Amino acid sequence: MSVCSICGGTGLVRALDSQGNRVSSPCACQEAERERRRLAAAQIPARYKDCTLDTFEIYHEADRSLGEALLTARRFVDEYPAGTAGKGLLLVGTMGVGKTHLAVGVLQRLVRERGVKGLFCDYRELLKSIQNSYNPEVRTTELELLQPIFAAEVLVLDDLGAQKPNEWVQDTVALILNTRYNDRQTTIITTNYPDLPAAAGNMTDAERAAREQSLGDRIGDRMLSRLAEMCIRVRMSGKDCRQTGIKRARFG
Repeated sequence: MSVCSICGGTGLVRALDSQGNRVSSPCACQEAERERRRLAAAQIPARYKDCTLDTFEIYHEADRSLGEALLTARRFVDEYPAGTAGKGLLLVGTMGVGKTHLAVGVLQRLVRERGVKGLFCDYRELLKSIQNSYNPEVRTTELELLQPIFAAEVLVLDDLGAQKPNEWVQDTVALILNTRYNDRQTTIITTNYPDLPAAAGNMTDAERAAREQSLGDRIGDRMLSRLAEMCIRVRMSGKDCRQTGIKRARFG
């Protein structure tokens, strides 16, 4: 184990104040260790560990919405928490435009610079874990799985709507979103589905099949309305950089 060259491992830096008195102050190595622990507790997947706001790059001739999304993300971090008033972000766009990158970038900045206790959660994996908890051979309970989701000061809920909707899925989403809404906890959400209401009840089967599914179809209109209260909407448009292999050029 390496020893800090400044404090020698004591965690304190000793010096003289302006009156010549010996004083001690916390060493920077202590804050670095606390930051490391906060980042580890955030459970950001290895795939996204290098996703920061500084590494979010806009490819040549990209849709202007991507640059605007980056500016919104930076402003959100700068204004947190007083200026955001408990609201989060709803990042809406097709696959591969950088929604998760921006969400993780905001989370990393808040953990590092504001000292928040954050958590990254994949929506589909969370639902699968909850369903698995109903197995009598599994010792983890639904409440134990949801407690960190409820407690996180800032939660990134990635890929909302990805799970095929049914009554249980919509009830679980409602429990998560309503609990965090009532506790004024900041939630950053990404979704591939347009934030539009569910299909009208008088549509024919053919009309429904031809219509692109919306977030209202996936989580229900009641929760879609709740998101409008909880989050600042950020729409992102562009090509799927993962599929096209577009060379990105740094924004600005």
